[in-house]
Amino acid sequence: MNRNFLTLHAADSHATLKGISSPIRIDILRLLHDKGPMNVNEISAALALPQSTVATGVQALEEAELIDTRTIKARKGQQKVCSARYDEIVIRFDDAPVPRDETIEVSMPIGLYTSCDVRAPCGLCSGEGVIGLLDVPSFFLDPSRMQAGLLWFGRGYVEYKFPNNAKILNEAIRAVEFSMELSSEVPGTNTNWPSDITLWVNNVAVGTWTSPGDYGDQRGVYTPRWWKLEGSQYGKLKSWTVSMNGTFIDGIRISDVTLADLDLDNHHSIRMRIGIADEAKRPGGLNIFGRGFGNYDQDIVMRLYRAEAS
Repeated sequence: MNRNFLTLHAADSHATLKGISSPIRIDILRLLHDKGPMNVNEISAALALPQSTVATGVQALEEAELIDTRTIKARKGQQKVCSARYDEIVIRFDDAPVPRDETIEVSMPIGLYTSCDVRAPCGLCSGEGVIGLLDVPSFFLDPSRMQAGLLWFGRGYVEYKFPNNAKILNEAIRAVEFSMELSSEVPGTNTNWPSDITLWVNNVAVGTWTSPGDYGDQRGVYTPRWWKLEGSQYGKLKSWTVSMNGTFIDGIRISDVTLADLDLDNHHSIRMRIGIADEAKRPGGLNIFGRGFGNYDQDIVMRLYRAEAS
């Protein structure tokens, strides 16, 4: 599974180092890393600390850019939801140059698909409300789809066109990864509703993940309050990685498709399709959660991993 690293140079990272100079702030970082996004009240309860102490620590970590925060509507007023930005922080005391970034990353809003073929039940939502009419596939072509933070359909696919920045930069790559929050789709919700969700890259089916269900047992961390609790609330964050050694989902090898099969060197764009294959044994539909919905508040993310410099 991909991990996020931060390398600090002691000589020029005073503000960030100050952010982790308190045992309480380190406890907050550790908790967010282990448990995922939490609001101030939840952190206070988990650490048995006063809310005022936690709020001060969160502010310091936010200023040090060690956590991400998002203010969302709560039952009464608003609440701040916090999430850790890094899995590992390294402090260097030498003057070694910062290594080049190994990844080229592009985030794609879920509504910016370039083609689609979906069947009901289907629909799109922005953070403010439903887009168009529910269960009318033609509304997937409406320009307002660009505002979507949640989309769903029973059968079919949506396809996105990513820039092949590695080719533009004349860089060799060793892997390509697509990460997004997904679940099955059933009218209402059902945690036992398996669905075979397939990802294609440049028309090559690289691998299928079977979603266990459509989750509505609790509200998604970022799902807006107006969205009915009987609807899909969150999904699982899944990553497909295609390397020179095969295709992996969350680090587990699931197919023999390799980078060579995708022919990336000959294309200025990378087409990624996500959906339900016609031959799927368990065609249980698909929800895609983007920013403003679900538990992860992210777009669809493509990462190109650079090959090691020779």
